[in-house]
Amino acid sequence: MYRAGILGAGTWGTALARLLSVNGSEVTVWSALENEVAEYSRTRRHPNLKGMIIPQAVVFTSDIKDACINKDIIIFAVPSVYTRATAKSAAPFIKDGQIIVDVAKGIEPETLMTLTELIQDEVSKYNSDIRLRMVALSGPTHAEEVALDLPTTIVSACEDMETAEFVQDIFMNTCMRVYTNPDVKGVELCGAMKNIVALAAGISNGLGYGDNARAALITRGMAEIKRLGVKMGCMERTFNGLAGIGDLIVTATSVHSRNNRAGLLIGKGLSPAEAVKEVGMVVEGMNALPAAMKLSRLYEVELPIIEAVNQIVNEGASPSEIVLKLMQRVKKNELSHQAVDYDIDM
Repeated sequence: MYRAGILGAGTWGTALARLLSVNGSEVTVWSALENEVAEYSRTRRHPNLKGMIIPQAVVFTSDIKDACINKDIIIFAVPSVYTRATAKSAAPFIKDGQIIVDVAKGIEPETLMTLTELIQDEVSKYNSDIRLRMVALSGPTHAEEVALDLPTTIVSACEDMETAEFVQDIFMNTCMRVYTNPDVKGVELCGAMKNIVALAAGISNGLGYGDNARAALITRGMAEIKRLGVKMGCMERTFNGLAGIGDLIVTATSVHSRNNRAGLLIGKGLSPAEAVKEVGMVVEGMNALPAAMKLSRLYEVELPIIEAVNQIVNEGASPSEIVLKLMQRVKKNELSHQAVDYDIDM
C-alpha cells in the first residue's frame, strides 16, 4: 500500500483522492479551510462532484504536516496562484528524495517558472541541499468524469523515467490510463497555455460563432503554443499528444471547462470579473495571461490568438472587434517558412 498526501481539496484533488484510495493507496487530503475538512469528513461528498462518494478511508486534515510526513508521493492540487505559498508551508515536512506530483496548471508571471520549478525553488529555500523528484501529471482530464470512473488518459512527465513510471503505476487502473513523457517543461507549458485558447473558444461561442471558428481557434491556438514551446527547447511531439492537443480539445469544447464557460460569458457581454464570479471557481486561463505575454516577448514568438484574449481580458477590448482584426491579419502560409517537399502518388 502506497501513502499519498494531497495538498488541495478542490474538485481535482478530491477526485484523485478517491481514485488513489480505490487503487489501494492510503490517502490524506489537506485543505487550508477547516470548514471544508469538517464538511467532507462528515458528508463524504464534494459539492461540485455530483454522484461521487469519497471513500471512508480518505482522511481530511487542516494540518499540512499530516499530508506530507512519511508519504510515498505528495500531490500539489491547489490553484496555480497558491502553489508557492503552499510549497512554503509544506517545505519543513518534505524529505530528501521525495516524489512530488503537480497536477495544477500554470506559470508564475513574476519568475516565468513552471509549477514544478516553482515548488522545487520554494522548498530549496528551506533546505538548499534537498533533492526532489518532480513530476507533472497533466492531460485531458476533467475531475467530473474521473470522479465517475469514465475512461480517461493522462501523462506522467518526469526527466527520470523510473520516477515517471512509479507515478504511472500508482495512478493507473481500468478507468485511468497513464502514459509517460520526459518533456516536463513541454507538458507544463501545454497545460498553462491551452487554458487561454479555451477562453478564446468560449468567447467565440458566446459571440454566436460556430464550429468552424472553434476548430480554427483550437488548431491555430495549438500552432502558437507549439511555436513557443519549440523555441523554449521543448519536444515538438509533446504538443501533438495528450498533454498538448488532447488537453486543448477537451478544455475548449467541454461543458465542464471553467475556461470555456468563462469565455462564453465574456462573449455574451459579461466583464471578465463578472464571468469569473459567475463560474464560481478559479479560471486558470486568466491567471496564465501575464506569463504568456512575457514569454512571447522574451522568446520573440508571435501569439496572435493569445494576445487577442489578453486584449479582451486585461485591456477591455471588444471581442467582436478583436475577431475582425484576427480575420484581417496579413496573409500567411499555414506551414512553417521552411520548404516542405511532398511526394504525391497519383
